[in-house]
Amino acid sequence: MSSSNKMTVPLAAPTSNNPGSSPTHAGSARKSLAAGLAAAALLGGAGMVATTPAAYAEPSNYRFDFGSGPVEHGYTGVSAADAYSPEARYGFNTPEHMANVSAKGTGAGSDAVRFLQFGTKSANTFNVDLQEGLYRVTVTLGDTSRASIAAEGVFQEMNLTGNGATASFEIPVTDGQLNLLVTEGKVGTAFTLSSLEIDKVSRHPEMDPTIWVGGDYPLHNSIQGGWGQMLPQYVDPAAFDIRNMATGGQIARGFRNDGQLAAILQYIKPGDLFLLEMGINDTAAKNATTEAEFKEIMRDMVRQVAATGATPVLVTPQGRATDFVDGVHTSINRWYRNSTVALAEEEGVHLVDLNVLASAYFTKIGPEATLALFMTGDTLHPNRAGASELARLVAEDLYRQGL
Repeated sequence: MSSSNKMTVPLAAPTSNNPGSSPTHAGSARKSLAAGLAAAALLGGAGMVATTPAAYAEPSNYRFDFGSGPVEHGYTGVSAADAYSPEARYGFNTPEHMANVSAKGTGAGSDAVRFLQFGTKSANTFNVDLQEGLYRVTVTLGDTSRASIAAEGVFQEMNLTGNGATASFEIPVTDGQLNLLVTEGKVGTAFTLSSLEIDKVSRHPEMDPTIWVGGDYPLHNSIQGGWGQMLPQYVDPAAFDIRNMATGGQIARGFRNDGQLAAILQYIKPGDLFLLEMGINDTAAKNATTEAEFKEIMRDMVRQVAATGATPVLVTPQGRATDFVDGVHTSINRWYRNSTVALAEEEGVHLVDLNVLASAYFTKIGPEATLALFMTGDTLHPNRAGASELARLVAEDLYRQGL
């Protein structure tokens, strides 16, 4: 990690949708990807035209515009009725469970398709044939209040909010095909997809060193903040990518059992870090998790990650803004912190005691300045400025520990 005051950890910025200005019309006017590739082969192959499947030359990038409206310039149009075929090399696995819908965006975002069946393990996917390699995938949603992106049977991006929300992630493809869908698991909510961009990063299906973040953090684009969201400000992108798999309101049992840990275990590898902070919601009576149960669930996750050769790091949650006594902030007995500290010692794993680090910082700046780092009228949830300060403390402590 960088040793500068503003350490910077990865996730390259999402690529733009690159909308053009001369759309064509849907239906018969929609371009066939296979036809476009044949034309490219004719122009770039010194007069050699691909006449057999063996001569197929895969492009390094794809742009798909979903829905029944006009197709944005530079994109391949895909209607909800377009089934996958080996000839086209893309399409929906079960088009009968898709529908064309309008969207409030512009260009490629002016229309979309809706997934009528969903779930990380659903067969209702959009499939694209890809050679083995590492790809950067950029997804733009249509009109969706809250949705997640799944690919290869696991979550890739969590809790995108707002119409036209965009997310970008890298994914290794080893079986010749990308299988992607939009999901959340909440029946009655619209899960829509406006556009998809796929860029080949490397012919080697190997992800860069990655910091994986697990815990309880808010939705994307929320004025509320979590340190996992702000961590990329303080981590050198040349050293690590960052994949934040945390979601607001989560508890340890849910993170382990409901798909977030499974996504991490599918890709995590030696050299990666797994930062895990839980406890705030686990202590709530409605979640019915005793401290002993919490500790053993956390132990199980730590051991599963350690078995991959990656490095688990436990993180304790900061206290409330009002945890001051005689000008000193302390919250060492909150959020099952003591069990997290004990677990780190028992399992021999690294600990970022953000609870104590944050209290020292809050004491330094005082009660009034501390309150300004939290949501208005809320002493529990940091705003984005507060989350940025917490991310700085986490990054500095990781650097201090040589991670």
